[in-house]
Amino acid sequence: MIKSDKWIRRMCLEHKMIDPFVERQDGKGKISYGLSSYGYDIRVAGEYKVFTNVHGVLVDPKKFDEKSFVDIKSDACVVPPNSFALARSVECFHIPREVLAICLGKSTYARCGIIVNVTPLEPGWSGYLTIEISNTTPLPAKIYSNEGIAQLLFFGGDQLCETSYSDRHGKYMDQVGVVLPRVLSPK
Repeated sequence: MIKSDKWIRRMCLEHKMIDPFVERQDGKGKISYGLSSYGYDIRVAGEYKVFTNVHGVLVDPKKFDEKSFVDIKSDACVVPPNSFALARSVECFHIPREVLAICLGKSTYARCGIIVNVTPLEPGWSGYLTIEISNTTPLPAKIYSNEGIAQLLFFGGDQLCETSYSDRHGKYMDQVGVVLPRVLSPK
């Protein structure tokens, strides 16, 4: 069942599920963020990794070459046409064992051809989200730091999961900053 604003507020105030937590939507003169009726709009922090083909490297998730991107720290980021950037959330998350969160891009960016992708926040996962931002347009696209980028929807199970992300010692557990692709070594 999807969780309401009342449940989200309680989990954030009592258990620091989202930190910092903004109790109501803030959208005056900016792209909105904060608590909504059945979700929470997250913000994008001012650190980005923008993909570049300057070095002509292959994008390989098993052997990711850091020369594939340029680091940017700014109040805004311009994503080149038909390109991609990684960023992170302002908020840090501690997802309860009986909860799964799904992330969807905000309509303000979607209407500009900006696609936001974040994989599900699994039960027991904690850390800052790495946010994938794709510019599908033939024009440069501006992303505003410390403003809304996507919305999380929280779903509660009727029982606790048998094995949480934390129990599995997931490779993206407790991530800080913009985290690049990882593949665990074979044992």
